[in-house]
Amino acid sequence: MALLDGEVVASASNRMERGGDATQHAEMVVLRRVARLVGNWRLSGVTIVVTLEPCPMCAGAMVQARIDRCVYGASDPKKGADTSVYDVLQNTANNHSVEVVDGVLAGECAALLSDFFRDLRQRNRLSCPYTSR
Repeated sequence: MALLDGEVVASASNRMERGGDATQHAEMVVLRRVARLVGNWRLSGVTIVVTLEPCPMCAGAMVQARIDRCVYGASDPKKGADTSVYDVLQNTANNHSVEVVDGVLAGECAALLSDFFRDLRQRNRLSCPYTSR
């Protein structure tokens, strides 16, 4: 979800599987929608709110778009780009630094993600003709 002046201006979910495109993370979709809405790639004043710590691609896009803030719930120990694995959002080598608020409803976010991926694995098992049931 994206906030501008305290109001929700865009929301999205991960569309990688549906769209067959690895760049269709929810953050990327939201950044594109907000850029179209405001008519500019510079998204000063925008806050991105997500369930999981952004990956390097999404964090890099947030830096490039000059968003003000990223709020997320659960850390990602495999590919998190706030500081879990990488330091992209506030890296001093960047030309812009994104303010980060992490751990918001962390337990709830982690449970939501666990349930989602468990259900996804189950659906994939049921739909794959090569797995035994």
